[in-house]
Amino acid sequence: PAVTVLELAGLRKEYRTFRAEPTLAVDGLDLVIEHPGTVVGFLGPNGSGKTTTIRCMLGLIRPTAGSVSLLGQSMPSGAAAAIRRVGALVEQPKFFGDFSGRRNLRLLARIGGIPGSDLDRVLELVGLTDAAGMKFRKYSLGMKQRLAVAATLLKDPDLLVLDEPTNDLDTETLAALEDALEDFAGCAVVISHDHYDHLDMDTIAALDAQ
Repeated sequence: PAVTVLELAGLRKEYRTFRAEPTLAVDGLDLVIEHPGTVVGFLGPNGSGKTTTIRCMLGLIRPTAGSVSLLGQSMPSGAAAAIRRVGALVEQPKFFGDFSGRRNLRLLARIGGIPGSDLDRVLELVGLTDAAGMKFRKYSLGMKQRLAVAATLLKDPDLLVLDEPTNDLDTETLAALEDALEDFAGCAVVISHDHYDHLDMDTIAALDAQ
């Protein structure tokens, strides 16, 4: 039987301090993504719990209550097995400034045991083919973000998680990201935004229809 991509049941996360009342970030969230190809958007302002939910999903933090199942693995205990099938952009990856974009990706591919032949494909998907030999420190903000997205695609993931990937990006970068998401419509996608107008919602609707 097919494995459910993601299941959150009663997810709750409180942040506690010694001197203040607990801060409630997520309260009783239920969510099921059953099939590859499903696209789920978390839309809300900063502080609404989007990143906290994603961190609980990926096993980066432990929920206060509730449960998380990711690709058949109970999280966070099953994170090592599940994360191999997930491409996630939660924080900007640490790239080497004096390495080219291609060399940075090649290093990540070797660490992850991913065939180097995938590099050309992901560089093309995010529109960095012509800049692949340029040193990372010379990249614009948009190019750096595109390389970060390329890094998440190296695994050919079953689930792609992008936490606010389009903030402060130029039009060319947004178009490249939308093209990349369309190419990966066969995997499930969780994407968060702090407002509605960064990513073309027609693109998300078209992805979800596939």
